[in-house]
Amino acid sequence: MRFVVILVLLLTGCASTTLNTESEVDRNQFLLLPEYMALSMGSDAYRQEIKKAEENNDLNVDEDQVLRVRKIAYRIIDQVHVFRDDASDWNWEVNVQQSEQVNAYCMPGGKIMVYSGFIEKTDATDDELAAMIGHEVAHALREHGRERMSTAFVQQVGLIGFAAYLSNRDDSGLSKQAALQGAALGATLFFALPNSREQEREADKIGLELAARAGYNPMAAVSLWRKMDALSDAKIPEFLSTHPSNENRIEDISEDAKKINHLYLENKIN
Repeated sequence: MRFVVILVLLLTGCASTTLNTESEVDRNQFLLLPEYMALSMGSDAYRQEIKKAEENNDLNVDEDQVLRVRKIAYRIIDQVHVFRDDASDWNWEVNVQQSEQVNAYCMPGGKIMVYSGFIEKTDATDDELAAMIGHEVAHALREHGRERMSTAFVQQVGLIGFAAYLSNRDDSGLSKQAALQGAALGATLFFALPNSREQEREADKIGLELAARAGYNPMAAVSLWRKMDALSDAKIPEFLSTHPSNENRIEDISEDAKKINHLYLENKIN
């Protein structure tokens, strides 16, 4: 039975999560972890972060800042259907957390968090904010978290152990203890595991297209990453340790932005 489960997982574990659009991202991904598990872990981890922020009075403190971020984010969310039909039906959430971190993220299923430190320390324009949010939404659309978790499960737990876990799973749902463990594991993997270079390239490409389709100038990603690069001497390991910024990447972003600039011209905000 376990062998059958393993075989099925291997045969169904490679696919592309998004459609091939003008970004030309169509790599087959290793997706061993079931989607429902990634969504559950991501949601639980996000709820934990929301709870901590609320307890510390750090959630959505600046109303103007929150309205600005949500306006930009929801314009981008309106474009996710271009990449995958089901994403429009995700239970999207957009929040801002008071923090010195120069960071943002989007959990599986559309759970977005932007840290105030990113907005303030980069003095981000709307176009630059759109570049960042688009980049993070692209990670969620491509299910990079699920992909990383699939690899991590194989490496840390072992394929046979993971298959046994799935085959022995209680049909009525995970126990409370297992759910808590899953949330903790999800938080660790989503926050701690670095994205691969290929995942970052994909998020750059799709993020630019999302921003352009939403009416934001994709070239703003170049100025944003130059700002991030200038901040690299500051203590912001959470972001720059997993999102390397260098001249080669900036050059690639510039070229990609030029290719889809016509989408911006067609949809630009007056």
